[in-house]
Amino acid sequence: MTPSPTLPWWQNLTPARIAALARDDAVALLPLAAVEQHGEHLPLSTDLDIALGLVEAAVPQLRADVPLCVLPPLALGLSLEHAAFAGTLSLSAHSALALLEDIGASVARAGIRRLVLFNSHGGNKALVDLAALKLRVAHRMLVVRAHWFRFAPPPGLVAADELRHGLHGGAVETAMMLHLAPHKVRRDAIARFESLGVRMAAAGRVLGPEGEAGFGWMAQDLHPSGVCGDASLADEALGARLVGHFAERLARVIEDARDFDLAALRTAADDVP
Repeated sequence: MTPSPTLPWWQNLTPARIAALARDDAVALLPLAAVEQHGEHLPLSTDLDIALGLVEAAVPQLRADVPLCVLPPLALGLSLEHAAFAGTLSLSAHSALALLEDIGASVARAGIRRLVLFNSHGGNKALVDLAALKLRVAHRMLVVRAHWFRFAPPPGLVAADELRHGLHGGAVETAMMLHLAPHKVRRDAIARFESLGVRMAAAGRVLGPEGEAGFGWMAQDLHPSGVCGDASLADEALGARLVGHFAERLARVIEDARDFDLAALRTAADDVP
């Protein structure tokens, strides 16, 4: 999916327009993704396609009084868990964190103090969480950690077991891609990929890949294909409903970021009597 020219892209603006957005107390949105394997049925661009599709669907839903600019998407992320598969491109943890800190510092230097890190890749989660804290400390800015896969799912649309274990390339991602970029999906390769997590849960284990107690895993640890979940449950109609739901949640997150009282971001000096 190519970036929509109708979105308010940062790179299409001028210095004077950026300065005006800062005066309007605008929100900056940074889409974060990855270029990595999603099995043979989905393209390497899956996370990027989903991120851009959700942003494009969310922006028209914003209130008219919410000024927004969308930063150039970061296509590459922290994909160490997929490094065994050809095609995966990954930054190191050090490089990825430094990149987010530098971008956040540039946004703050432009006078914008509200930044939403909108992430579509599970491997970026710890990175985003740490970057948000470091930018808060360094620049006293609001940095929102928004991972679409942590948004509350639409009730009853996808089975609970699939939501829990379909971590990568399963029903949810496959359905969204069938809606957003159907020409990129190899339907003949869609299948059910049972995760190690399913077997651990069936054995009554508290420990699993994710959940109450997780462990560091490589994608091939969970399934030889690097995919987890039942992609055969996916169809375009499900994808349309999922995209609509998660885009609505993203729009609400952006609005909440605009409405947040920045005075709540206190410094130690604020508390000195």
